[in-house]
Amino acid sequence: MVYCDTENHHVSEEIALKKEKNTAKKRKRGIGLRILKPLMLGRYKRPDFIFLDKEGLKDGAIILSNHAGTDGPLSLEFYLGHKVAFWGAHEMTSGVVSTYRYQTRVYYHEKKHWNLFLARLFCLLASPLTNIFYSGLDMISTYQDARFVKTLRESIDRLSCGENIVIFPEDSTRGYLDELDGFHAGCVSLMQMCDRRGVDVPVYVAYFRKKDMKYIFDKPVMLSELVALTPSKEQLAAQLCERCNALGRMSAEELTAYTSSAAPTEEKEKQVI
Repeated sequence: MVYCDTENHHVSEEIALKKEKNTAKKRKRGIGLRILKPLMLGRYKRPDFIFLDKEGLKDGAIILSNHAGTDGPLSLEFYLGHKVAFWGAHEMTSGVVSTYRYQTRVYYHEKKHWNLFLARLFCLLASPLTNIFYSGLDMISTYQDARFVKTLRESIDRLSCGENIVIFPEDSTRGYLDELDGFHAGCVSLMQMCDRRGVDVPVYVAYFRKKDMKYIFDKPVMLSELVALTPSKEQLAAQLCERCNALGRMSAEELTAYTSSAAPTEEKEKQVI
């Protein structure tokens, strides 16, 4: 486990102030999340969390998971019982107009293959509610340009302080598939920068299997081991994606060898939000 040590990891004053500001913002706007959550629990049922490591999830980790639409992220947010910070497209964290544009064209039209007109009509209602909900989540904005360095730096600072980072790196160009096409290499960029800065944390690959509501977590591998084994970003991303797909293909017989985690207690669940 890596603990927060400003001397060893030089957590910048700018990041500390930003985290404090984000926390205050979440407290102020989190009422929307608290109102919407009970309404959404009927749609998002509790999955069966299965950990191939009997010790369960260790905090201060990177979690790489398939997306499964909104089911993956919200299952973790509602039921995992551990606080997590999600990587999320900056368009979803930049106001209602930005959220509307992203949801209509990218999420519903390109990824979920909705008719564009219907997506625009639906998002007139959905996007304001989504914006209210997202404002209460712990999000780290991601970018497809030079600003991505900010994402990496903030993520490393969070990991250095023992926080969990969740990344959904799948290539969803053809939509959210049961058998993933591949992983984007941004998650590997984070690992490589962590390694250069001496931040070594457990990495979990996870797969949410919607058909039988099982969220399968692989045994953790230390970040330093993964980076040392595969020098190429693309090769490591491909190997991690292959392992994610393998988790999704596990049979019921294979899974019986592992103990399914108990449902988080009410007290634990309240701590998540």
